[in-house]
Parts: sequence; structure tokens; C-alpha cells
Amino acid sequence: MGERTVNAKVYTVAEARAALPKVRTLMAQAKAARDEIIALRPEVWPVLRKAAGNGGNVQTTDLFRQFQRLEAGVKGITGMGIVVKDMDHGLVDFLADYKGRRVYLCWKYDESELRYWHDLNAGFAGRQVIDE
Repeated sequence: MGERTVNAKVYTVAEARAALPKVRTLMAQAKAARDEIIALRPEVWPVLRKAAGNGGNVQTTDLFRQFQRLEAGVKGITGMGIVVKDMDHGLVDFLADYKGRRVYLCWKYDESELRYWHDLNAGFAGRQVIDE
């Protein structure tokens, strides 16, 4: 999905952790929609082609609904000034000031809490544990 954010916000660790429940809910919505879209994907092109000729059908309506759910989840997160890095893994970055440096606080959907940071250009592989 790449880096997408609407209005970058600079978080503290405490602010990012406080925002995490909302981010988790929005990511759950987006990931569920993503999974439905992938499940429907083999049918997408024939369904869309057929729908264009007959005014639509249930499959295109379901697919469109899932796209709307995915978009609402992602826009909800990016609207908070958070970067959506990878939808497949539910990976997001909170721009932050941490120990006098501008970094990303990094959270992955299956993690119970926000525990990692990395340099702006380091990415997921450069994650380090937040030192409290």
C-alpha cells in the first residue's frame, strides 16, 4: 500500500498509545474488507464486465461495499496523521519526537501494544524497543 497519510501529526509515545484502540478498530475494519475483496477477486473482472452491460448485480454491490469499508478504515487512520505502511500486515507508523529525535513509532496489527520505534528511513527491519 505504501506510505499514505493525509495530515501528518507528530505524536508523543503516550499520545500514540492513547490513539491505538481507535487505530486498531479502523485497521480491523480495513483488514476485514481487504480479506473480502481478496476472496472476491477471482470474480472481479467478469462481474464488472457483466455488470457494465446489465446495470449491476449483487456481487458488484458486495465488492463496492468492501472497497468502501477498506477506504473508510484507511482514511480514518491517515486522517489521524498516521502513516499506513502495509495493509497486508496491518503496519502503521506514528511520526513522533522520541528522545529528541524525529522517528516513527511502529505498530503491527497483531501486536497487543505499541512497543517499537525506528528511524524515518530505517523501516520495519530497523525497529527497536521503546526505552521507557
